[in-house]
Amino acid sequence: MITRRKFLVGTGVVGGGLVMAMVLKKDPPLPGLRQGGFAPNAYLQITPENEVVFHYDKAEMGQGIITGLTTLVAEELDLHPTKIRTEAAGVHPDYGAPLVGQITGGSMSIKDSWQHVREAGATARAVLISAAADRWSIDAGQVATNDGILKNQVTGEQLLYGDVSEAAATLEIPEQSDVKNPDDYKYIGKFDQRVDARIKVNGTAEYGMDVDLPGMKIAMVSRCPHFGGHAVSFDAGVTRAIPGVIDVLAISNGVAVLADSYWQASKAIKALDIVWDKGPLAGLTSDMILENQRAALRDGKIKELHSSGDVAAASGNAELLEAEYVLPFLHHSTMEPQNTTVLINEGEAEVWSPTQAPDMVQSAVHMASGIPKKNIKVNAMLMGGGFGRRAMTDFAHEAGEVAAAYPGTPVKLVWSREDDMRHDYYRPSSIHRFKGSLNKNMELNTWSHTMVSSSVMTSFANSLIAGVSPSAAPNGMVRSMGRGLSGLVKKMAPIMEEGTHIPYACENMAVSRTVYDPGIPTGFWRSVGNSFNGFVTEGFMDEMAHAAGRDPVEFRLAHMQDFPRDKKVLELVAEKSDWGNSNAHQGVAVHPSFGSFVAMVAEVSVEGTSFMVDKVTVALDCGRVVNPDIVVMQIEGAVIYGLSAALKPALQIEDGAVAGSNFHDLPVLRMHEAPVVEVHLVDSNIDPTGVGEVGVPPIAPAVANALFVATGQRLRELPLQLV
Repeated sequence: MITRRKFLVGTGVVGGGLVMAMVLKKDPPLPGLRQGGFAPNAYLQITPENEVVFHYDKAEMGQGIITGLTTLVAEELDLHPTKIRTEAAGVHPDYGAPLVGQITGGSMSIKDSWQHVREAGATARAVLISAAADRWSIDAGQVATNDGILKNQVTGEQLLYGDVSEAAATLEIPEQSDVKNPDDYKYIGKFDQRVDARIKVNGTAEYGMDVDLPGMKIAMVSRCPHFGGHAVSFDAGVTRAIPGVIDVLAISNGVAVLADSYWQASKAIKALDIVWDKGPLAGLTSDMILENQRAALRDGKIKELHSSGDVAAASGNAELLEAEYVLPFLHHSTMEPQNTTVLINEGEAEVWSPTQAPDMVQSAVHMASGIPKKNIKVNAMLMGGGFGRRAMTDFAHEAGEVAAAYPGTPVKLVWSREDDMRHDYYRPSSIHRFKGSLNKNMELNTWSHTMVSSSVMTSFANSLIAGVSPSAAPNGMVRSMGRGLSGLVKKMAPIMEEGTHIPYACENMAVSRTVYDPGIPTGFWRSVGNSFNGFVTEGFMDEMAHAAGRDPVEFRLAHMQDFPRDKKVLELVAEKSDWGNSNAHQGVAVHPSFGSFVAMVAEVSVEGTSFMVDKVTVALDCGRVVNPDIVVMQIEGAVIYGLSAALKPALQIEDGAVAGSNFHDLPVLRMHEAPVVEVHLVDSNIDPTGVGEVGVPPIAPAVANALFVATGQRLRELPLQLV
């Protein structure tokens, strides 16, 4: 149900049409609409030509959010989703959430949009019905809708939505508009056709890399390969002589080359003669980081995150099971490397960026160029993968710096794959120490989990401060505030505890952490803290089951009395995988995250020290499913993404820099290595919860636990390697 307070309709006619908006403001102007701009949160625009446009405010990075959100609004508007034209929304303060702004992440898009996007469609439909009823001089209850057609149930006359759009724009909004009863759904839970499939198949879909503007030049940047280092000097004599090179200029993040084409810029970058100061991390290696993490666990300040009972007292003389789990840094490996195009002209800027945070890109370009945010238009492009990497804005800031030096010239900054590997914001490495004991009934008695890692928020804090700061704030002050917040979150290390609340009953439990930050830039990585805590908690739970001499599934179920949804997915996956009756080596893992509940069974085959993951069976409870096929595809993709992290060589630090450079030494899973993935969805009437990230945490422990069954080797370190 939506009230007048929650939903306002613009009284102005845009192109003679009806504009439905959650909030409508005159200042700042509403970007993007014909003849006057696009209303913030103006989800629907209906024109007299019967064009229905849905402006989606979340970033599409392959997760299917365009289809998902369009399905929600189409359901309530009573119009087939494929008949709605979709457009990415612009940046506006009425979008987004407090503090984090317009960022798309945390598997929240459908969850957070579930109510208000449906209400937008319901209210639009109610106003259109009222307009038709007025024209026919009948009661609104005598007007029916079906797939964009208004029908007079008295006379049989019909009108299209566009036929009454001008009249609808003059009407009062009803005090409330009820959304549909689920029994009446036509599309939610049933629609599986990707509304963006055609443009992606025929090549008309525009990703950031596809931007091509008249007179556009290509920029590349040579960055110090050592984290925290900087350029001392450079000789650009040879580079400037290369045909097609326009300029070589120092920017805050290194040395930039501007050229006519990517090939020329790439060749020119390699010809630069730069003297680097390696910075404070010179000499740092992965082995040193591991040693320092262990020292932090031993000597550092331990902070309790959450607890119950009394672990020390309950342990008593009980025999303790102890284990250490180790996880490496991880790169994102987005299919499309980072890029952004910026055109600056006469105090205004237009930006084309594949970003998860368009408002923060706007802030980054403002910081780089000095142009007020209100004069910067951001076009949020489709993305070839995000995974959290595109929540950062370093590439947009670089593009803004180069473009500011060349007003009137569109500048497209492009990263190479090597740039992407070596200058990522990585999933942090971590170490986890466990101690646990069983009672006389062979049930969990104590559970102690202590971890050491760095915060994924440290680097993001700078972008966050820039995003919320007004344009008038001096850059120096904004940077100072960013450093202050970075220092604070570095100490607090938020998000580290994600995934440590295990779905098992244990009266005596303590989860603690200490912080060690080696200075390697870190950021959000698909499922964030859950990605490492899911591995370690489900690995140790399997160890406890083995110590108890009990079946891993039965042992888990015995501790799930207070976790019915976790229990249901575990029972479902055990049934669908034929647990205990298969000849395959099976391992199980359960991990709730982002409001959803996932259980996985992995099947492996082993030959010597080599192994293959043959099949993965998944049970998922994500509440009400909007687009079933898209949910299944997201889980399949998450399994593959998680397997790359679990099986492929780890990123190594040497001399304060990333040792690898491309997929030949930092590979991802190949097609011939991909297992069969079978996904089973729990039927639910509960509001939707997360999907995009929830399939990552359980896959590594499920495989590790299967390998233990196959070989007797308990693997506690990623990547998984048999000896």
